[in-house]
Amino acid sequence: MKLDSLRMLFIHELNDLLDAENQLIKALPKMATAAASEDLRLAFEKHLDQTQEHVRRLESIFYMLNTKPARVTCKAMKGILEECEDMINAEGDPAVKDVGLISAVQRVEHYEMAGYGCARTYAEMLGEEGSAELLQKTLDDERATDESLTELAERLIHTEPVHEAHLSTLVSGPWETSGRRGLMRCEGFATPANNSKRRFEYGN
Repeated sequence: MKLDSLRMLFIHELNDLLDAENQLIKALPKMATAAASEDLRLAFEKHLDQTQEHVRRLESIFYMLNTKPARVTCKAMKGILEECEDMINAEGDPAVKDVGLISAVQRVEHYEMAGYGCARTYAEMLGEEGSAELLQKTLDDERATDESLTELAERLIHTEPVHEAHLSTLVSGPWETSGRRGLMRCEGFATPANNSKRRFEYGN
């Protein structure tokens, strides 16, 4: 890979995100089938529809940039989804497994928020306002999904008959660093134009 300009880096990031989303489209139906909670199944199905829209937005951005997507493999997403597969195949308490599935999908969301935050900022720096707007919409979607999954995990912990031995592990899971208790904010980098302090930031 050769990167001679910010535009090349921007396009590389878009290709990586496109492959990541396409991988997720294949994985989400398996997660929905594995979910014991009806609410979680519906959440995964809703996220599948949303992810398909994210792909359409990325394709629109490539069109606006007058370039075609390249065939790349997002190795990070591949690794995260391999861990999701382990959770899909896990046995045991259904409520505990559901919370584990949420944990796995939130790892996906946090990776995507980082990617979309960077891509959005690159677009702004390049003056690609239309691309930046679409990327911001997707970033907002990813944040909202992460928060809704946090709330669902909390409900499952408090309403399902989760064995006490698992509770201390569950309540210290990744939703402790997301949602209301410190959603990971992926705001990209500071732009010279406004000198804003955009950065990767945990906590409120």
